[in-house]
Amino acid sequence: MYIDSHVHLDDSRFDLDRDNLIRTLKDNKVELVINIGADEDSSERSVELADRYENIYAVVGVHPHSAKDLEGRDLSSIIKMLENDKVVAIGEIGLDYYYDNSPRDIQKKWFKEQINLALRLNKPVVIHSRDADKDTFDIIKSGVEEGGLTGVMHCYSGSVELAKEYLKLGFYISLGGPVTFKNARVPKEVAKEVALDRLLIETDCPYLSPEPYRGKRNEPMFVSYVAEEIAKIKGISIEEVAEVTTKNAKKLFGIK
Repeated sequence: MYIDSHVHLDDSRFDLDRDNLIRTLKDNKVELVINIGADEDSSERSVELADRYENIYAVVGVHPHSAKDLEGRDLSSIIKMLENDKVVAIGEIGLDYYYDNSPRDIQKKWFKEQINLALRLNKPVVIHSRDADKDTFDIIKSGVEEGGLTGVMHCYSGSVELAKEYLKLGFYISLGGPVTFKNARVPKEVAKEVALDRLLIETDCPYLSPEPYRGKRNEPMFVSYVAEEIAKIKGISIEEVAEVTTKNAKKLFGIK
């Protein structure tokens, strides 16, 4: 059985079949999923799904794309959501200098604010980082040194060398559909070099579908293709990948 550690089942692309998909997760060897917020609205939807379904846990937070929407406001709504026992982390938060949908200074401000919130509440974080390696690492390192921050680098796309630095900080590395892409040299190198007990697996559905479903809607059941590729790269069984990554996810998110 797998844990898909990063899904967006609240996305409108699941509106027609969401309930059936969730109710058949275990039939497709997915024990549970972690539904991730990207702004206040999607965070609220994540909590609603977690309350409705036993096999869903929620993560709440504001993505760097939406950081600009927090200006003149505060994190009170996120803080309220974090009172729910099925909300297991803060995310996805971080920096995105590829799209720059929010000004970089605003991204960094709210990234730091949400990390400080995680430290106050002793919650792990789910990190989004794109074209912002140095700033992301420096902010996370500061959080680790100040208060023992823990978390996961979601759909990791950085170098092996940087992954090793995150491991030294106690962070997990999560791999998704891109590790299955034929030309994805770096994710495959990361899968090879990072110890299995520091890896999580994810789909990021409905985005980033693995081979052979590229271009189609991604779904939690497709996490098996991620596990299969990691098993192939490491020369181990897919059952071992499933067992250890499930254990890792439960440990990070405090799920019994």
